[in-house]
Amino acid sequence: MNDTTAASRNPWAWIPTLYFGQGIPYVVVMTLSVIMYKNLEVSNTDIALYTSWLYLPWVIKPLWSPLIELFGTKRIWITALQFLVGVALAMVALTIPGPDYFRMTLAVFWLMAFASASHDIAADGFYMLALKTHEQAAFVGVRSTFYRLANIGGQGGLVYLAGELQERTGSMKTAWSIVFFVLCAMFVALAIYHQFMLPKPALDQKTARGDDTMAEFWRVFARFFSKPGIWVILGFLLLYRFPEAQLLKLATPFLLDKPELGGLGLSTKQVGIAYGTVGLIALTLGGLLGGWVISRVGLKRALWPLILIMHVPNAVFLLLAFAQPHNLWLVSTALAVEQFGYGLGFTAYLMYMIMVADGPHKTAHYAICTGFMALGMMLPGMWSGWLQSQIGYLWFFAWVLIATLPSFAMAALIKVPEGFGKKVAES
Repeated sequence: MNDTTAASRNPWAWIPTLYFGQGIPYVVVMTLSVIMYKNLEVSNTDIALYTSWLYLPWVIKPLWSPLIELFGTKRIWITALQFLVGVALAMVALTIPGPDYFRMTLAVFWLMAFASASHDIAADGFYMLALKTHEQAAFVGVRSTFYRLANIGGQGGLVYLAGELQERTGSMKTAWSIVFFVLCAMFVALAIYHQFMLPKPALDQKTARGDDTMAEFWRVFARFFSKPGIWVILGFLLLYRFPEAQLLKLATPFLLDKPELGGLGLSTKQVGIAYGTVGLIALTLGGLLGGWVISRVGLKRALWPLILIMHVPNAVFLLLAFAQPHNLWLVSTALAVEQFGYGLGFTAYLMYMIMVADGPHKTAHYAICTGFMALGMMLPGMWSGWLQSQIGYLWFFAWVLIATLPSFAMAALIKVPEGFGKKVAES
């Protein structure tokens, strides 16, 4: 393969695999870990507390993003980090059968989270360097679709596989070990594939290191925190998903817990179908519709309807906890309603971050916004398991509805320009 061929590689040869690979480690760390620990009978308090800490690498990733620029090309970072994720997945598989699996796997998940957050920086930067502007616009839907497919494959297919393997082997530890070995093989294959198939854009060079590099880095931070109304902006970023941050940590434990503990008593395979497949498809459709709505009427007009559509369906979990239905399709439908609303409402949050980041440093400022977004998920999630263990699922989901009030309060304080996000007809 000559350099000319590598530099002009067809985007279809690498964008789908790159963003599918970007999505898998995140869903492993954030979702599969929760389901696995629940299957292995770790308490809800410990699950919520310790897996919420795993958000931290995404919170602070803007702090080490300059390292990706200063040392090596983004292409090298991508393949090296994919190999590292593959090694981490193998380490999880090997430590699950051990007696101290909880602490050992958590340590490896930490390593994987830092590698995944770093991979995000390198992959997104590479995408902008390897494609022309019109190509970036053309493929933005492709990268989003394959990232979502990774979520469906992780929360749906892999969870279902774990349930199937548990039924066949009679051991939940063995089942999850096999799942992580499968993931390891997939990531090593991805790294090898990308070593040969990623293009070699001329712009993908390490940044020359000078005395003023870090000074400029801190100036970019200073400009973000000097934005007008910055405290309201930060409050909105931290509190918009305040109820969801708590709900998401307890959703799968609630589905898996036995009815006598207040849960629905679903099997791991059923959770893979109901929440990991049906729910995520509804989430994706909600996101697509939300983007269309904002493009038609603008963020300012869509904001309050989308916030209501996002938070009100949380009542679905309260109703499920009260009625405790056993019909899988009834549960799947209820989860689809809640996830569809969440997908709709989340588009307003994403558009607000784009609005806040707009300016000469939009890439860096958007990364800072995503850091606060992750922090807003991490902190409430840490204590949600303890709260649920104290008051039970029914009252916990009632509290989640009350927890929507700070989100509404911050939405009332933010300022959105008229017509922002609305598609304007070209002359």
